[in-house]
Amino acid sequence: MLADRLKLARKKTGLSLRDLSAAIDELVTAQAIGKYERGESTPSSGVLLALAKALNVSLTYLFDTQEVSLAGVEFRTKANTTARDRANVETEVLEWIERYLQIEVILDLDSAQWNCPLAKPHALKGIAEAEKLANDVRKTWKLGIDPIPNMTELLEEKGLKVLTIELPERVSGFTCMVQRPKGQAALPVIVVNNRFSLERRRLTLAHELAHRLIDTDSLDDKAEEKAANLFAGAFLMPAEHLLREVGKHRNAFGYKEIIDLKRIYRVSGAALLMRLRQLDVISESTLIYAYQTIARGWRTQEPEPLEGQNEIGQRERARRFDRLCYRALAEELISLSKAAELLRIPVEQVEVGLKGPRPDHADRRQ
Repeated sequence: MLADRLKLARKKTGLSLRDLSAAIDELVTAQAIGKYERGESTPSSGVLLALAKALNVSLTYLFDTQEVSLAGVEFRTKANTTARDRANVETEVLEWIERYLQIEVILDLDSAQWNCPLAKPHALKGIAEAEKLANDVRKTWKLGIDPIPNMTELLEEKGLKVLTIELPERVSGFTCMVQRPKGQAALPVIVVNNRFSLERRRLTLAHELAHRLIDTDSLDDKAEEKAANLFAGAFLMPAEHLLREVGKHRNAFGYKEIIDLKRIYRVSGAALLMRLRQLDVISESTLIYAYQTIARGWRTQEPEPLEGQNEIGQRERARRFDRLCYRALAEELISLSKAAELLRIPVEQVEVGLKGPRPDHADRRQ
């Protein structure tokens, strides 16, 4: 509804009703905007344009053409998150998912093809069962035991919508459902924080996948978080593969070996050490000693991060939406201007994406 979208967008900006009225040069009063937000009246087209500009949202978002809403938005870390943080994130997700659904409708694609590896959420009897759950998901998806080269691409291939945006500083990510009208199936979405390293984003994606698969009634909140962490480690670093690489028991590790291993599994150094402890490859005292020596500071500062090394991290961005837009453009199902609107980039940039880089003037003369 327009009323809900308008109120959410205003919360995102942190403007009061009076502030918003001033931002549109008092085209309407604060009282009138309040009526719009309560659904008691509807703004004219001119007022709508002014409100959209002041709130930095699209008209499509305010009109709610897809009639979608978010359910189950729950930040895993609640510290330092405010109502404005939540409104900002929800607005961003809603705008993005509406553009995503638009292009899927144009291409006649089924948005609800979420290839869930389980018939229903799995009830865990204890945290340790998350290890088996991770192995079972790998078997169902026929992933074998090798490291996953691109976690984002994998989840998108399985039908999950993945969005990477800037979230509040202490929030790694969250999973939520997009509710749709007319009995259509809800769509699962995973949102990850762009502030964090690629290594941490991959772990967050696996962690949030676990929350999609674990029956929330089977464990309390704290135990579920621990189970999701164990699932993520087991999913990204399968025991069979890792033990083959490092052996069943170790008394120590050197710096270079740990760095090479984190590159193989594309995880953080700290996550790798914790996984080695989970599998009893190293003892608690060995783990503590590592954090006092070669791994000092790794909990807050990632050693030799993957991103920045020949743009390797860029290959793990969510790309499916962009591909669909260029597919529709190539098939002449949408115009250049529509593609630019959906992709939120200039028309000139879209044209380069369609036709390839233009040769410079010197090349054209030759």
